Amino acid sequence: MASVADSTAIVNALRSGTVPARGLEHFATGLDPLVEAVNEDLDFVATGKGQAKWIRGEYGTGKTFAARYLCAKARQRRFATSEVQISINDTPLHHLETIYRRLIERLETAADGPNAFQAIIEGWLYQIGDEVTRLRGIKEDDPGFADATEQRLEDKLADLSRRNPAFAQVLRAYHRATHDSDFATAQGLLAWLAGQPHTDRSVLKEAGTKGKIDGQASLTFLAGLLQLLRQSGYQGLVVVLDEVETIQRMNAQTREKSLNALRQLMDMLAKDELPGLYLVVTGTRDFYEGYKGLKALAPLYQRVQVNFTEDARFDNLRATQVRLHAFNEDRLLTVGRRIRDLYPAKNAERVASRVNDQFLTALVNQVTTGFGGKVSLAPRLFLRELIDVMDRVDLHADYDPLTHYKLELDESKLTDEEVAVRSGRAPDVEAEESPKPTTKRLDG
Repeated sequence: MASVADSTAIVNALRSGTVPARGLEHFATGLDPLVEAVNEDLDFVATGKGQAKWIRGEYGTGKTFAARYLCAKARQRRFATSEVQISINDTPLHHLETIYRRLIERLETAADGPNAFQAIIEGWLYQIGDEVTRLRGIKEDDPGFADATEQRLEDKLADLSRRNPAFAQVLRAYHRATHDSDFATAQGLLAWLAGQPHTDRSVLKEAGTKGKIDGQASLTFLAGLLQLLRQSGYQGLVVVLDEVETIQRMNAQTREKSLNALRQLMDMLAKDELPGLYLVVTGTRDFYEGYKGLKALAPLYQRVQVNFTEDARFDNLRATQVRLHAFNEDRLLTVGRRIRDLYPAKNAERVASRVNDQFLTALVNQVTTGFGGKVSLAPRLFLRELIDVMDRVDLHADYDPLTHYKLELDESKLTDEEVAVRSGRAPDVEAEESPKPTTKRLDG
């Protein structure tokens, strides 16, 4: 049963047509087999290995939802998670330093929630002091506590120093700054560790380092973060690279760099250079099969490629690449019922009575008809319309959706992808002639 806070957050997100940040378990459908397979992968990653899962799906199959749901499940298993949405201008895939910075900005744990990077660092330092007290019996007010803590810190940093001296140096300086209550320096050092490019030189001088984290260094710093997480008792880190199909809209040189970045990550996972990392990559069918996608880099395509049969019942969900199945009307109706049941209504009986299964079925039929029968395109708009109807019923005692509601399927309500697919322009959905925007009553 969703809490009022979760229900409100879910409804607010769906009202604006976006995937909720949390509470997905309350209305997720059809993902249990994938979760089971991913749990097996996470068992392996928790032993200090690295692995990748490439998720493929058409527009509307819920790739972002599935990835976010998998992250939520992983956090329950004491994994840290981070979702990075690839975009041409804001977060281009070939700029690994930007990917690293976004990864840190969106780092999340079950204990600390979003923006967890500082909490992870502080928790690691606290654990060092706790180990001094627990293992050596030296209390905080004992004269030798500071020296013992410093020594324990150096023990923890020893292996990290061999792999990434700069990362270790800055951690050491951060500990020193916080101990001396020099919070401005501490925050500057933390920002540099997080990949922020404009750290004051005087701050870096305290750590005995300089410059900024570039593309190659960012992968080394990612390895440092993974080691820090394992030392802090986390099972590992799940990183989602969402919407990688955007690289297809870039020029050939940039696409090549982007694909090489993905291949580099896969190579590092194969060589155990990123222990504890579970990489999730999402993209459309055209990205996986098109010549502006993975096929442009044969070694990467060969590593990820899977032959899918027509009968999706027998898909191998343990494979490196898996596919999400499009929504059908029954599944869409199930989601609608669950959203209706968790909707935080002030007039719950009225909402339940008027937004009944008859209305939900009619709405499913009308929305999918508006998309020319392509149910896979309907979920986002269907849920947005459903929330709008329930809002009106909850607010107005005389509002009857069967009488007053009209579905107006115009392009202003659609994403660019939905418009393209609906008009038959999208490369990864059959080009069909779609009906014109319609205005139709649900009772007729």
